[in-house]
Amino acid sequence: MIWNEITIHTTEEAVEMISNFLHEAGAGGVSIEESGTLNKKRSTEYGELYDQPLNDIPEGQAVIKGYFADTVDMTEVTNTIHPRIEELKEFGIDAGKADISVQQVDEDSWANAWKQYFKPLKVSNQLVIKPTWEEYVPASPAEKIIEIDPGMAFGTGAHPTTSLCLRALEQYLQGGEEIIDVGTGSGILAIGAVKLGAKHVLALDLDPVAVQSAEENSRLNGLERDITVYESDLLSILDKQDNALGVSMPVDVVVANILAEVILLFVGDVYQGLKPGGLYIASGIWKNKEEIVEKALKEAGFDIIDIHREDDWLAFVSRK
Repeated sequence: MIWNEITIHTTEEAVEMISNFLHEAGAGGVSIEESGTLNKKRSTEYGELYDQPLNDIPEGQAVIKGYFADTVDMTEVTNTIHPRIEELKEFGIDAGKADISVQQVDEDSWANAWKQYFKPLKVSNQLVIKPTWEEYVPASPAEKIIEIDPGMAFGTGAHPTTSLCLRALEQYLQGGEEIIDVGTGSGILAIGAVKLGAKHVLALDLDPVAVQSAEENSRLNGLERDITVYESDLLSILDKQDNALGVSMPVDVVVANILAEVILLFVGDVYQGLKPGGLYIASGIWKNKEEIVEKALKEAGFDIIDIHREDDWLAFVSRK
């Protein structure tokens, strides 16, 4: 099968937003390659091994590719996406040149090729993310394996925003918590939380495809009874007292790996949805949004107790 491949040269800061634009335009898959310049330090804090060479994408830049069926009018897609990228300036997001190009490719050249780059990844002292098609022998009995088949549309867990959340969960979970994971995607954070001792996780996503992906990955890990996946627009389920949700609200922890712009939209809802003393772990925040997110958290009544950082991304850990 032939697919239309759209390529956008942009910045790491704008990756999450532009990827979302492609998904909303109907992309059957999105790939992201960020800077691999030789002066960009690769972390080996958790014993990570790298078997792929660094790329030559300039530091701070990224290349995003979206894949559309050959029947899709790519002129219409480009005309839809381009002005949305331009609008990012209004939110203080620098998308760089955002050059767009389109070509046709054969399915075999992309549908499975990305899998060779997704290897088992140790993201914290205890957690290892492992693709289902890879073999992995735990280095110690303490390691907890997150089995993932992300599909083409959702994350592998390699992005700093995901690892920041997982490390924060590992640091602060005591066991037995009821948790809400907002914007669950492939369900990595929900699975990681249960592996770390959470009693139950309500995993939310607005995208029905993400809901299906998270459900499948929960089953892969044998956690379908411990994770309830539900289609919801952020925390619009707060007023829904339904036993089928699997958690009793308010909850002990809310975790959200979303864009800073989205985090700002529902800070008050998170505060409402947490028990007194409950934790809010918020990631997906680019460095230039630190002050505005910090201000919003404090104004909502949160006490910021920790900030985790990796590259130019950060995650806030706040207590109600």
